[in-house]
Amino acid sequence: MEARGIHHLGLAVVHLDEAIATYANLFGGQLEHRDELVEQGVEAASVLVGGSRIELLAPTGPDTPVGRFLAKRGPGMHHVAYRVNDVGVALEELANAGAELIDASPRPGLFGLQVAFVHPDAVHGVLTEVVSDG
Repeated sequence: MEARGIHHLGLAVVHLDEAIATYANLFGGQLEHRDELVEQGVEAASVLVGGSRIELLAPTGPDTPVGRFLAKRGPGMHHVAYRVNDVGVALEELANAGAELIDASPRPGLFGLQVAFVHPDAVHGVLTEVVSDG
């Protein structure tokens, strides 16, 4: 699989409004998009910082993937997302290369993008997301 670049860095936060304000105040970040992803149990905000993007993720409850992440590790780096041409094709190529996948097929993400996650054990402890246009 060949990535086209890093799409965003995902950061787990407790309070989304506070995190958005922090990135705006400290780094000139600009809110690009905000939405609740019910099926993933998060409220997410995409923030542009210079020419880069970060995704701030606040759980909608404690028994969600990001809620459990925060309870175990606290706020901070959650995942790295790579832009690919086609998430479905990328998943097939990753599986054929022996990577353990969290998602067997793409699911909806912010901006109507297609996303899927690769298990951290396959990428030296880093939760990894692949992203393509929907």
